Amino acid sequence: MPRLRWLLLAVLLFAAALPGVAALSLRVYENALVRRTEAEVSAQAAAIAAAAALVWPGSPISSAPPADSQIPQEASRLDPYAAAAATGIDLRSTPILPERPLAAQALLPSDPAALEMARRIAPALAETKRATLASIVLLDREGTMVSGSQIGLSLGTLQEVRAALAGGSITVMRRNSSYGRGWLVHWLSPATDIRLHHARAISLSGKVVGVVLVSRSPSALFRGMWEDWGKIAFGVVTIFGLLLMIAAVLARAIVVPVERLSAAARALAQGRSARLRSPTLEVREIRSLNADFAAMAEAINRRSRYLRDFAASLSHEFKTPLAGIRGGIELLQDHGPTMSEAERARFLSNIEGDADRLARLVSRLMELAQADMGTGHTRAGEHASADLQAVLARLTLAHSVPGFVVTATLEPDYPVLAIEAEVLETVLATLIENARQSGSSALAITTGHRGRFASIALTDNGPGVPEADRVKVFDPFFTSRRETGGTGLGLPIARALAEGRGGSLELGDVSAGACFVLTLPVG
Repeated sequence: MPRLRWLLLAVLLFAAALPGVAALSLRVYENALVRRTEAEVSAQAAAIAAAAALVWPGSPISSAPPADSQIPQEASRLDPYAAAAATGIDLRSTPILPERPLAAQALLPSDPAALEMARRIAPALAETKRATLASIVLLDREGTMVSGSQIGLSLGTLQEVRAALAGGSITVMRRNSSYGRGWLVHWLSPATDIRLHHARAISLSGKVVGVVLVSRSPSALFRGMWEDWGKIAFGVVTIFGLLLMIAAVLARAIVVPVERLSAAARALAQGRSARLRSPTLEVREIRSLNADFAAMAEAINRRSRYLRDFAASLSHEFKTPLAGIRGGIELLQDHGPTMSEAERARFLSNIEGDADRLARLVSRLMELAQADMGTGHTRAGEHASADLQAVLARLTLAHSVPGFVVTATLEPDYPVLAIEAEVLETVLATLIENARQSGSSALAITTGHRGRFASIALTDNGPGVPEADRVKVFDPFFTSRRETGGTGLGLPIARALAEGRGGSLELGDVSAGACFVLTLPVG
């Protein structure tokens, strides 16, 4: 199951990479267009150079046997692609030279043989120019033009012409000032204002006799994009499809669960039932959030039921003594002067008893609230510890009286408990007093521990807890000794203190008497 942070990171990285990918794709595409133009002008120059050598006056090639018969056997076995000129122009690394300067006056007259060659090949050059829109100029072995409108002028000082006269071939990029560009167009397409110039030697019998100079502007980026609009449209549709798919995944994984959680929170705030439906696609954080919300909602519902039941029980518990006090006061007000001293003393004694019961209820309720909320106490595991042997020694000595004997058996190597000694003593004293008040004559305390928890069992020989009362023995205000002053809050306070320290207090199963099992974490 993916984590939310990784899902969001992937989406943000994808969105951040889109402009860079688009710009890089445009640069790569434009560079490919320039290299394609370089390959085309190189092929044109090679074909024209071969044709020029073929029609050169007195050329031995025109009267020679077919070319295949002159190829050496070793050369025929070579890779036919090995001699092909590789493209070398790169928009990022190849320097861009200034615009081609105007032709200068030649120092020597044009070579007559070169002029005759240019005359013979002129129709082919004209057709090639018309078809390719390229500029084609033929030069003699001194770099003097022998074709075009500037015959007799020299281009021998150009870098590419000098390289061709040396017997090689080269392609350079030069500025093209005839194209009026704006900065935005130049930023999008740097190749719009350049022109490729390719120079290739015309050789006869291994000797350079002239140069072919072909120049052409590369295909414009926007024209190339128009030619490949189908592929580009497919890429755009693919990207938008991916974005829509990612948006749908985020909506299913994040937005929908959060909206459901918000609706459930509003329902819970209005006191209605809040149920969350698990999404079909969920990340760990959302699943954890839903689980936490469900636990919180259950705790709130449980607390609401507890407070509702507690308020009803509290109202009942306070109503009885208050009714007695009110009735006694009314009798004293109405018949006080005619009452005897004995009757007046009896009514006052009843009022005092009801007032004492209210005082005990208030005091025990404060203790229950402190135990339930953990006020003023250290939580389990936060440097709290208690030695059970010392606590039991004090309790057995204090509660063992004639007619009620408390015995304790502590197993060897019993661990220290993660609870305050005074809190542990309060819980055990409550359970011991509960056993004594139930009519027991003996109480046995035994211990045991397993893993991270230790147990303390208190078993008496009294009448035990009736089966019908076992489920409500820990309910606040439940007591079977109301007439003798019982408040029904002792056991709830003891359980709240145990649970506040990470433990529990449960009613055990024994054949006779009552058994309470206190479980606490080990310190």
